[in-house]
Amino acid sequence: MGFEPTIDFWSGKRVLVTGHTGFKGAWLTCLLHELGANVCGYSLPPETTPSAFDAMEVAAICDHHLGDIRDLSKLKQVFQDFDPEIVLHLAAQPLVRLSYEIPLETFDVNVLGTANVLEACRGLQSLQAAVMVTTDKCYENREWDWSYRETDPLGGKDPYSASKACAEIVTSSYRDSYFPTDRFQQHGVVVASARAGNVFGGGDWAKDRLIPDCIRAFTAGDEVVLRMPSSVRPWQHVADALSGYLTLARACVEGGVDFARGWNFGPPAEQLLTTEELVRLTAVAWGDGAAYRCDPPQDMPREAGLLLLDSGLAARALRWSPRLTMEAGVGHTVAWHKAHVDRADAATLRAMATETILSAPQRILKCA
Repeated sequence: MGFEPTIDFWSGKRVLVTGHTGFKGAWLTCLLHELGANVCGYSLPPETTPSAFDAMEVAAICDHHLGDIRDLSKLKQVFQDFDPEIVLHLAAQPLVRLSYEIPLETFDVNVLGTANVLEACRGLQSLQAAVMVTTDKCYENREWDWSYRETDPLGGKDPYSASKACAEIVTSSYRDSYFPTDRFQQHGVVVASARAGNVFGGGDWAKDRLIPDCIRAFTAGDEVVLRMPSSVRPWQHVADALSGYLTLARACVEGGVDFARGWNFGPPAEQLLTTEELVRLTAVAWGDGAAYRCDPPQDMPREAGLLLLDSGLAARALRWSPRLTMEAGVGHTVAWHKAHVDRADAATLRAMATETILSAPQRILKCA
């Protein structure tokens, strides 16, 4: 049995998404709305102008709440009033380089914020599943040539990675303390975590992210400067990561405690690219003389050079696999941003987002 996102499952479900004003959160809210879910969002205002949240007018398609996940009293009130059946926690400080500038805030948001979300889940009458989204960077990175599995040690040299490893430990602690698998019949809640790679897609304008930097430069007619051209990341289109989150959430509801654990969602080995290879794909898809050059700075904050994910468990147990090739994902990203430049309306941009998951695979591959 598969757990792929379908209207039959999601229609009418009450789903609470934290971080719905962010890039991934906005896409996720659009997808859930298209699937017929009743979505409540809780988040700070969008971090960027423009933003996917504003461009796709996400506030109009959900029960929209502005708030900080560190404000436990307000968070709990929203949770209790909405009484979700499924919680998808995406709110975070998501940037590695920024975490060097604001380490305490990064730990506060990503660790205590995660604890607050889990605390808000306690005592909910209708809750069946909570999926806590972390990152591939939660693993202790040893720069080795094989992929990280869910059983590998957690760690983190930079504040962001360490904060996400801590968030995984907090999630595990809350699961064992308040939602233990051996007492599932009493509480009825499955708590899982999702660890995806570096996502890209239409509507991401975050600072110091590769594809957004390319889009900004190409739109302005500028050259992109690459600081780590040889680094390898598990790049994937946002639609593939989100399909993993939705698949996992459904599995938690329908499959029970067997899915109460951490899960990797990354690209297959044949899709792994260096930073330079991904930028080259983006430049070709953009056209119009898009160009880049490699110029690594001498005093750049430390980031991992090699980071790979093993998604074999998700493939076997969830029957999840990425649906977009890198070429298709980059092509769709460029098409979305060019549509935005051409002043496409919110409904059009939302449709472009949702078609990447809700269309047949054959149609998805034509997005490039």
